[in-house]
Amino acid sequence: MVIAIIPACFCTRAISKSNCFHKKGHLADCNISNFTFMAIFGSFQILLSQIPDFHELSWLSIVAAIMSFGYASIGIGLSIAKIAERGHHVETGLTGLIVGVDETGMQKLWNTFQAIGNIAFAYAFSMDTIKSSPPENKVMKKSAFTGILITTFFYALCGLLGYEAFGNKAPGNFLTGFGFYEPFWLVDIGNLFIIIHLVGAYQVFAQPIFSIVESWGNKRWPQSKFMTKEYHVNIPLVGIWRMNMFRLIWRTMYVIFTTVIAIILPFFNSIVGLLGAISFFPLTVYFPTEMYLKQAKVPKYSSIWIGMKLLSGFCLIVTLVAAVGSIVGIITDLKTSTLPF
Repeated sequence: MVIAIIPACFCTRAISKSNCFHKKGHLADCNISNFTFMAIFGSFQILLSQIPDFHELSWLSIVAAIMSFGYASIGIGLSIAKIAERGHHVETGLTGLIVGVDETGMQKLWNTFQAIGNIAFAYAFSMDTIKSSPPENKVMKKSAFTGILITTFFYALCGLLGYEAFGNKAPGNFLTGFGFYEPFWLVDIGNLFIIIHLVGAYQVFAQPIFSIVESWGNKRWPQSKFMTKEYHVNIPLVGIWRMNMFRLIWRTMYVIFTTVIAIILPFFNSIVGLLGAISFFPLTVYFPTEMYLKQAKVPKYSSIWIGMKLLSGFCLIVTLVAAVGSIVGIITDLKTSTLPF
């Protein structure tokens, strides 16, 4: 959830800076604090988090998916336009930045590990909104294959064309890192799409956590009115809101906590890499493969069983090196960053 707050803030700030650069020139001092934008985003998430049923937010997942296509397409289009510019030339290489010239060998190693975490995060996804009919195994197989295929296509285009457009000086995010200044309105639209996408992304990842904690609380204290009683509140133009005191307090505190963490550690690439590393192995690799082995009753030490275990072990190594690289990146960022408190 922290990873949704940080880029959303950067995108909001990028819109303000883009308009400032357009009016005052690209060399103008248009620096803006992250704190205000993160607080606004967190406040909005507090409101959305009070919706009790995750399936009532299914429309948000659809909107978020549409937005992701939108900003990826804008980024690809702007990259192609920059590549096509007359006299375009940037430094590129098969291994990226040159060791000893652009960075040290250790920096190269840690940045590579961090990049692996970023890639891992791109392939972490949730299937929680899938319905039971048609059968989940068929829907999940088709959805996962289609989703991964489309994701790979768009992300590969963004990465390859973005690198060709900016070379070794490519920003971590070419929409928020001002790889592009003009047309400023198109850059603004791209960033707006990202913000809308991240509003949905926060809820997609947060709602299952809310559900787990609240289900545990209801089972642990079934007689507690604080845990179980709902109050129906009529909100004009919205409808009936089913308010529960525990849900209200717990979800609000959770959003506040994640927002504060994002304010303290506003480091996009490093945080993406770390969270990608943490979430990739257990959620995308380990649990799905273990469930498959048990459900399909795959014989122990069979070729499929060994293959699954080797895949799981390899991905665990990827997760560990990505986490180490990202932690080093966060430490490096902290040394040069000024905390807002």
